[in-house]
Amino acid sequence: MPAGIISTGSHPKLLWPGVRAVWGQVYDEHETEYTDLYEILDSDNAYEEEVQVTPFGLAAVKTEGGSMTYDSELQGPVQRYQHVAYSLGYIVTFEELRDNQYEYVAERRAKSNARSIQQTLDTLGALLYNNPTSTTYFTFGDGLAMLSASHTNTTGGTFSNLLSPGADLSETALEDLTIQIMGFQDDRGNYIRIMPKSLHVPRQEWYNANRILKSVLQADTANNNINVLKATNAIPKGIKLNHFFTDADAWFIRTDCPYGMQMFWRDKPMFDQDNDFDTKNAKAVTYFRGSFGGTDPRGVAGSVGG
Repeated sequence: MPAGIISTGSHPKLLWPGVRAVWGQVYDEHETEYTDLYEILDSDNAYEEEVQVTPFGLAAVKTEGGSMTYDSELQGPVQRYQHVAYSLGYIVTFEELRDNQYEYVAERRAKSNARSIQQTLDTLGALLYNNPTSTTYFTFGDGLAMLSASHTNTTGGTFSNLLSPGADLSETALEDLTIQIMGFQDDRGNYIRIMPKSLHVPRQEWYNANRILKSVLQADTANNNINVLKATNAIPKGIKLNHFFTDADAWFIRTDCPYGMQMFWRDKPMFDQDNDFDTKNAKAVTYFRGSFGGTDPRGVAGSVGG
């Protein structure tokens, strides 16, 4: 087939003399990936706010004849999810319609539009992970970045969801971060059951991550020791590859902490079509509205590399 002619099937359509094209995508698409990075929720409001509330502290000794000890909840940080609207459309000209090109041109452009919407969602989903220590695009309710060594507790003190010092992905680094996660405490200093759930890596770490987690014995060593990460099922949801991660060294663990990294749909993608009176062109557009963020920093941990 001559250069410049697109075909994904055995019978390209003749659009006009000498030019053939087929609607549809030239390349295969990755599966949706942003859904691995967030819990997906629905919203009926212009924005969502989640208010964290502290649990109670430890029980106190009651002396004989003395009064009981009472505790009270305290309000913690407030996290707002401000929904943002996005849209993308295309036009089929009146002349294309008149020349009976609508079936071919519109379907091809519709598929291209859908592809772009999916790419937009995956790009937005990866944005926070591509800037994990920056406060430019996102902060938790304590005003700190997604990954920080000094996230604050409501009752005082700090905790870290950032591997420090940072390290490239390795068996040792992964063990260190999972140990750090298992040591998380709540805002009153109570130990809580938060466990690693899934490992999220860029394409550059895909094979390395599989060697680390799936080898029966320790990887890259002559030691005849079991791979404890595999043996204990330390990462039960496995490895999630994200092609939209831009840092080849950064890697992340999502935990089973509730209200961690979350995405709210205010309006799921909707596709509308209409005709313009003045030009008689056919217009089509896809619109969606939502927000990406997180409420509890304990829902994610990670390293920006060594």
